[in-house]
Amino acid sequence: MTTAEERMRILKMIEEGKISAEEGAKLLAALSEGRSSASAFPQGPGAPRWLRIRVTDLSTGRSKASVQIPLTLVDAGMKIGAHFAPEVEGVDMANVMDALRTGMTGKIIDVVDDEDGEHVEIYVE
Repeated sequence: MTTAEERMRILKMIEEGKISAEEGAKLLAALSEGRSSASAFPQGPGAPRWLRIRVTDLSTGRSKASVQIPLTLVDAGMKIGAHFAPEVEGVDMANVMDALRTGMTGKIIDVVDDEDGEHVEIYVE
């Protein structure tokens, strides 16, 4: 994905209310500065390119949040993901980062928080 496409994706997430303007500005700044975590992750054809975080309300089954972040912005993306589900126990972000570094794809976290009525899933695509 080109930098222009990544910028448009971030702006779309702001427009849809998936992230705040402040969070979007941080992502855009990281992109502009050329900071990239991608060098620590597998690259090339077929390599994972996206981190997706989905939070679902258990009582209604409706999506509360669905955020898709380019791996090039994964550090900022992890902070945004924590914003959507800050109190979900059982999500070990070190495990998420290890999965990303090894090139794992698919669902890497699947947690049900009965107390808050949320189902949190994290995928690498």
